[in-house]
Amino acid sequence: MIDIDKIRALTEEFVADTDMYIVDVVCSSSNVVEVTLDSDTSVSIDKCVELSRTLNSAFDRDVEDFELIVGSSGIGQPFRHPKQYSKAIGKEVEVLLKNGIKYKGTLIDAGGEEIEIEYKEKQVVEGKKKKQLVTVKKNIKTGDIKSTILLLKF
Repeated sequence: MIDIDKIRALTEEFVADTDMYIVDVVCSSSNVVEVTLDSDTSVSIDKCVELSRTLNSAFDRDVEDFELIVGSSGIGQPFRHPKQYSKAIGKEVEVLLKNGIKYKGTLIDAGGEEIEIEYKEKQVVEGKKKKQLVTVKKNIKTGDIKSTILLLKF
């Protein structure tokens, strides 16, 4: 089995003086190693190729038999790193809680132990017969979140 700690350490060195950060490093039982990066700006294909070459050169392919996949965090993939929340402030997200409740709204704030989203919801308003659409702000503890994904509007 490939040394996943060595891959993580080499990747940390690679991103050290950049705005990139490691989202995830995983290794499957069939020795498929997947390194996922993200950045406050963007992760270019050239940087992914450069990291792939760096990692491949650090291992003896006659001793270690593995498949390496290096890429950036994609659209529709759940957030796995706190910086991904900060990057998404002001954007539409879908937050699925561990209890199954789902919220879709704008990420207003992210930091520490909770995030804040803003969404529209129909509620009873005093003096009105029908429910009215009102803006609701909700604080959600990060420990209660099962997954969060960025939503794109076209």
